Amino acid sequence: MIDTRTAPYAALLLRLSLGALLLAHGLLLKVFTFTVPGTVGYFESIGYPGYFAYLVILGEIGGGLALILGLWTRQIAVLLLPILIGATLQHAGNGWLFSAANGGWEFPAFWTAMLVVQALLGDGAYAWRPSFLSGLATSRVAEAR
Repeated sequence: MIDTRTAPYAALLLRLSLGALLLAHGLLLKVFTFTVPGTVGYFESIGYPGYFAYLVILGEIGGGLALILGLWTRQIAVLLLPILIGATLQHAGNGWLFSAANGGWEFPAFWTAMLVVQALLGDGAYAWRPSFLSGLATSRVAEAR
């Protein structure tokens, strides 16, 4: 049985953790550590088009911020799935543990599963929901009646 008193806080903790990890990977790792040109070069070296690096960086930074704030949580979690599925597939040949040479697939696979969990749970506590969006949805429901 789900404890409805604490479930919103569990979703909040998951949302903040996912958001912080995404932000760290996109901003700290890909932009500041590897640099954008370095990340583009890496993507090209493993057979992906260079522009994929920009999409991944944008997805990780933008998606991370959106999750931290609680903006469109379900949609953002689903939109981030291709990035993490791609990372899982890229690391699949390296073995299970992420400490393996070139990183294994355990971490991106777990991260993928947690995005699915977040999409199923929703925002959780303390999510920022723009009032104009909720007002728009309310007015359209009223119009439909």
